Amino acid sequence: MSLNKSPAPAAEAPLDHRDKSFLGQPKMLLNLFSVELWERFSFYGMQGILAYYMYYSVTKGGLGIDEGTALGIVGAYGGGVYLSTILGAWVADRLMGSERVLFYSALIIMAGHLSLALLPGAAGLATGLILVGVGSGGLKANATSLVGTLYAKDDDRRDAGFSIFYMGINIGGLVGPLVTGWLQVTWGFHVGFAAAAVGMALGLLQYGLTRKNLPDSAHRVANPLPATSYGKAGALAGAAVVLIIAAVALKLITAENLKWVIVAVVILATVAYFAVILANKSLTGTERSRVYSFMPLFLASAVFWSLFQQQFTVVALYADKRLDRMVFGWEMPPSWVTSINPVFIIVFAGVFAALWTKWGARQPGTPVKFAVALVVMGAAYLAFIPFAGMAAVPMVAIVFILLLFTVAELMLSPVGLSLATKLAPAAYRTQMVALFFLSVSLGTAMSGVLAQWYDPSNESPYFLVIGLVAIGFGVLLLLAQKPVKRLMAGVL
Repeated sequence: MSLNKSPAPAAEAPLDHRDKSFLGQPKMLLNLFSVELWERFSFYGMQGILAYYMYYSVTKGGLGIDEGTALGIVGAYGGGVYLSTILGAWVADRLMGSERVLFYSALIIMAGHLSLALLPGAAGLATGLILVGVGSGGLKANATSLVGTLYAKDDDRRDAGFSIFYMGINIGGLVGPLVTGWLQVTWGFHVGFAAAAVGMALGLLQYGLTRKNLPDSAHRVANPLPATSYGKAGALAGAAVVLIIAAVALKLITAENLKWVIVAVVILATVAYFAVILANKSLTGTERSRVYSFMPLFLASAVFWSLFQQQFTVVALYADKRLDRMVFGWEMPPSWVTSINPVFIIVFAGVFAALWTKWGARQPGTPVKFAVALVVMGAAYLAFIPFAGMAAVPMVAIVFILLLFTVAELMLSPVGLSLATKLAPAAYRTQMVALFFLSVSLGTAMSGVLAQWYDPSNESPYFLVIGLVAIGFGVLLLLAQKPVKRLMAGVL
């Protein structure tokens, strides 16, 4: 992340504001919608069975890892995925451009899923998670950034377009766990992981056939790294790899403390990232103000994701141990609970997109949307309390709670992705999206940290504290909305 003054960006090809060929949106949104669908199929398909693979006994096809450690690894892994968006965004903005980084990241993801499918034991787990984590980090920020290239900054269709894109994510998130979960209980974990690899291969094929049709700005390197800095960047990358290997070898990084390591690294990376962007002298006063406005929204996003991502830690354990999953005499795989939220997203994403489009400039500002998301998320955790102590929690309970998860998610996640592209300085378009994903990284890692305090035999205190803290943050953000909006300098 060089502090050198960035060159002025080249003029971009004009956007076609008349292009409404895909649900009223630019036609290339369909391309990115489809790529992200297959990537989410593979990612959530794998993540839906990941915790069970780790803590199930060897006789059930798992690795027999302690439950608390397994949930911590899931949280740390998810945090690591979003942390690696920094690398993907930096490579895109400084070396290769978003379009090429997305393509190569998809190849790495597919290799990771194949490693999980073909390599046994801890070696396959470590290799697969590292590859999927790095590849997903490269794909996430750049897919989102490419969606942003389809719109002018003042295009009222942006939030609606991101909501439609988000619906594609959740179609993949719905189908992936259903397929891998059924394959896991029928044929075993490794067959489930293989299905995730096939899904990513389909996404890669589709993207490879249509990538040339993206706008010129998608192929451009926004802030090229000077050739004289290549050696320095390579040396820093090599030193980082050596440092990580040494820390693992010396047991400074272990499975048990990995979640805390990720939290610490994300916090340091966030501080460094904001400092690097704000120190760039090419930023205008308006751009700098908008970066400052992103700070409280970053914190709100991290709080939200620390609750939401417990779908793969506490809620996954809850589905396996506490939920009555019998349906007409057949026991539903616990991983299928992961698909409930995407069902609601598919149903309601279009409704929210239409609502933002209809309201246009009259829609609530981003700080208000984020505040409401936190309050609703807190209410979802309070909704667990009436079912505490039940021998078998009815399925309708988790369906209702995940409906609240969905409402909160639609108020924050697609809106946050859109916001990052609108607040981004010209030289940091993709890296600003990476900053949003850093908030997801911090929250996801914290979901693994928080999981260690969940006690199925005494649930109420956990859900009460978590819920009230989220509501408290939402109220604080609502009270601070006016100064935050001033710093946003005209961005909704």
